[in-house]
Amino acid sequence: MAESKPVKLRYKKPKRFDYNVMVIGAGSAGLVASYISAAVRAKVALVERNKMGGDCLNTGCVPSKALIRSAKMLSYAARAKDFGFKDASVDYEFSEVMERVQAVIKQVEPHDSIERYTGLGVECITGEAEIIDPYRIKVGDKLYSTCSIIIATGASPFVPPIPGIDKLGYLTSDNIWNLRTLPKRLVVLGGGPIGSEMTQCFSRLGSEVYQIEMLPQILIREDREVSDIVTESFKKDGVHVMTDHKAKEFLLENGEKVLVCEYQGNDVRIPFDEVLVAVGRKPNTVGFGLEELGIETVRPGVIKSDPFLRTKYPNIYVCGDVAGPYQFTHTAGHQAWYAAVNALFSPYKKFKADYSVIPWCTFTDPEVARVGINEKEAGEQGIPYEVTTYGIDDLDRAIADSEDHGFVKVLTVPGKDRILGVTIVGSHAGDLISEYVLAMKHNLGLNKILGTIHIYPTLAEANKYAAGNWRKNHIPQRLMAFLERFHAWRR
Repeated sequence: MAESKPVKLRYKKPKRFDYNVMVIGAGSAGLVASYISAAVRAKVALVERNKMGGDCLNTGCVPSKALIRSAKMLSYAARAKDFGFKDASVDYEFSEVMERVQAVIKQVEPHDSIERYTGLGVECITGEAEIIDPYRIKVGDKLYSTCSIIIATGASPFVPPIPGIDKLGYLTSDNIWNLRTLPKRLVVLGGGPIGSEMTQCFSRLGSEVYQIEMLPQILIREDREVSDIVTESFKKDGVHVMTDHKAKEFLLENGEKVLVCEYQGNDVRIPFDEVLVAVGRKPNTVGFGLEELGIETVRPGVIKSDPFLRTKYPNIYVCGDVAGPYQFTHTAGHQAWYAAVNALFSPYKKFKADYSVIPWCTFTDPEVARVGINEKEAGEQGIPYEVTTYGIDDLDRAIADSEDHGFVKVLTVPGKDRILGVTIVGSHAGDLISEYVLAMKHNLGLNKILGTIHIYPTLAEANKYAAGNWRKNHIPQRLMAFLERFHAWRR
């Protein structure tokens, strides 16, 4: 994150304020920031122009995980023989699956509702916020004054300017949830987490899916072996994984939609019915007064801030997607704590945002979870490391569940059990990684994990066995030779 030196405020400061803090945006970051503020008895207002809960609830985490779960049920039916059944089939309507997704959103919705947050002490204001100056925000025809402002306006899908895409129309993670007819042929642009999750979902639901990625692998931030495992899983589901393909142009030929890609110097034509654009998200930084105040943005469009999450104005803070450097719901909430505390208690007390232990998970099948660095990043940064792996194909519970695939890979300081990073590929990897997140946060090494009782038979034992493999590789040989002589003497 880029540092910025807050400037001295040159705007007229009100003698009294309507609020201690006003938060713009009721997504993950804004909800946490306003909740924290209210919890310490500050007077806080939360401004949202659309729906409470932001992208995560309405178009992101919640609906995507609901759809992944439904698609998983179909995959179980396709794997009936793995579980001792001769055959299994599922009769379903795609529209009903998508209605279930909406029902899940409705069930979660009260957690983020105006009613709940009002009850917590937050004043919720619906409308477009405009920052007039560092002390004043206009919503509709009302002007409010505030000691501090927290910007938590989130991000939106980025749509690349590929010729023809606007004429043919496209889907994004915002509007794909409106589908009620399953696309027969679906092109997914992007091999990142969102594109990969939706690729597998729609393939399992019955679409013929073409996943287009211009780079040499999908999930480019992960080690190659991780990407290869997920790619192989996709291919088993019938996905056409097309890496090193650059989208050039969208055409309408004889009434049929066609994507033209460049691959190894040649054009590849892909007929399709719908296209999902999932090549990244851009922070929402335009249209509510930042430009007029001269608040800068930096690539890839995040608002420039310092380690305390302050912009150039010492009382205007940022958190979530607009702050970078990560676009995760849990990171947004993490930053929101710092933004809220700093906004309310600075200059008497302030904290630098801590990004030392940030986990994430891509919810494909198998799941890919990570915390800390992987081999790719260690090599790029010149960090020395040792690798310890444990193959989940050897784990009793995984075998019993017919989920005996994947691995745990731990990077440690050479000769020591201090954890630098962990990658887990397999069933419930997103849950299994938590033990390592805790260990890294509190400086617990692999020996502590090895010395902790894990319930048998569970998938969590994979963490202990990985630690055990590290221990085996670091047995002091001179001590072992002595012990061998000692036991021989005792016999």
